[in-house]
Amino acid sequence: MPDSARAAHEAAFRRAGLPLFIDDYSASRDVWTRAVPLLYLVFFVELLGAIDLQFSFVENVATLLGGLAILVGSAAVVNRVRGRSAIARPDDIGALELGAFVVVPALLPAILNQQTTSALATAAGNLALLALLYGIIAYGLLSILVWAARRLVRQLAASLQLLARALPLMLLFSVVLFLTTEMWQVFGDMSDAKLTATTVLLAGIGTLFLAVRLPREVGALEEQVGAGPPLNPRQRLNVALVMFVSQALQVVVVSLAIGAFFLAFGMLVLTDKTYTAWVGQLPQTVVSLKSIGIHAEITRELLHVSGAIAALSGLYYAIAVLTDGTYREEFLSELTDEMRSSFALRAEYVATLNGAA
Repeated sequence: MPDSARAAHEAAFRRAGLPLFIDDYSASRDVWTRAVPLLYLVFFVELLGAIDLQFSFVENVATLLGGLAILVGSAAVVNRVRGRSAIARPDDIGALELGAFVVVPALLPAILNQQTTSALATAAGNLALLALLYGIIAYGLLSILVWAARRLVRQLAASLQLLARALPLMLLFSVVLFLTTEMWQVFGDMSDAKLTATTVLLAGIGTLFLAVRLPREVGALEEQVGAGPPLNPRQRLNVALVMFVSQALQVVVVSLAIGAFFLAFGMLVLTDKTYTAWVGQLPQTVVSLKSIGIHAEITRELLHVSGAIAALSGLYYAIAVLTDGTYREEFLSELTDEMRSSFALRAEYVATLNGAA
């Protein structure tokens, strides 16, 4: 395959959030080399962390120079060990470079400031950063988000269509919850931390459900639109991430719509007397709005209950979309049409590469 044609195919895979469709995709060449500028920036920021306010200006300057010498020297040593020029930008990053990125910055507070705890925290933070970068770059998470953003209008339309079908039961379920005293007693006076933890728990349940269902959906999608050789496990995971983001976007849109509806509804119908009867005390006003003779308030209790109902509705919707045959067919049919071109492009790409070989 001509280099220009291969580059065009691979760029299309990246734009579609499917970088693992690229032949001979390598973490050392295709992932970490793209993260080099960010890793250098983190190196520099962690060097500034060696500054100690208890030191004099001269001592801090000496500390920075010493830290810079350690960082530059370690980079030069790693380059020489890998057979590159001491000041060369790496074109192939392996375990040695990644290990140096985790360990060397952690040595700065340990050597220069005798701060063991800070050194361990730096090493753990760098390790977590590498894991995050690998997920973002290797599986094209940023590309998937960009791809999903381009489809946002159609996603909103699809979400509204599916929501219209689910609305009668969901609205009945949500209104009953909203008008239940126990709902206000549980969530209205709940701390922000507990409410956040509850929302995360519900989101985690929905995510777990999707994670269990997605392998089956990916297999069905591959069978329906697949062309060329079967996908390998990493490519199936890449396709699953695309499907997950697409589904998650719909769930988020529906949840926000439900939450906004009950926030507006509560602002119009709830009074101090109602709050006192349900919560046992006057509400904590966050924003007070007065317009054309209507006094409406956004209260802390209303925000909590609306948010809780939005999270519960989102969980219900996420499960309904993949378990109800009608919802599932409509959601997957749109996604299938979007991904068919990527599968066809992959088939052409693989066939051309095999023919060239």
